[in-house]
Amino acid sequence: MPPKKVVITGGPGTGKTSLINALLNRGYTCFEEIIRSLTSEAKRETPAHEVAQNPLAFVQDPFDFNTKLLEGRMEQYHKASMHQTSIVFYDRGIPDVIAYMNYFGQSYTQYFEQACRELRYDEVILLPPWKDIYRADDERLESFDEAVAIHSHLEETYQGLGYGPVMVPKGTVAERTKFIIEALNLEE
Repeated sequence: MPPKKVVITGGPGTGKTSLINALLNRGYTCFEEIIRSLTSEAKRETPAHEVAQNPLAFVQDPFDFNTKLLEGRMEQYHKASMHQTSIVFYDRGIPDVIAYMNYFGQSYTQYFEQACRELRYDEVILLPPWKDIYRADDERLESFDEAVAIHSHLEETYQGLGYGPVMVPKGTVAERTKFIIEALNLEE
């Protein structure tokens, strides 16, 4: 039986990576966010004065960047079946790509929509914007207000695809991890 596929998503700086790391430390199979390596690559290829808040705002070809991102997430989706485990977690999912493209007003082809419709997750965990923990860094270039707007696009996109995201309350990493484990009825 294939593993249950669970996406952990939310706007930038909501604690996704911390939760993925906590789940990894508990022995769960997790796929890490791939956009950070794509962002680093895009920044190396772009003059420093042109680097903006998100790679989609400064790369030469946003459609190509998004296609690479989509295909990377699709590859992660398919790799789950190679794991002998009952559940896998993803730091962001395939629908995140079109949510961000919607946020930036970018067009996409049927290929993007088809991937979202055909490659379905079993559960979506959504982390709300949280100003107290938000930090920009070399790959997270958005302001907190932009992170809030992106969160709205993520929530709308997943709901539009028929998902009922589970909202994780604010709390420590341990509390949030426990909430996810209990919400998914996982045995510890």
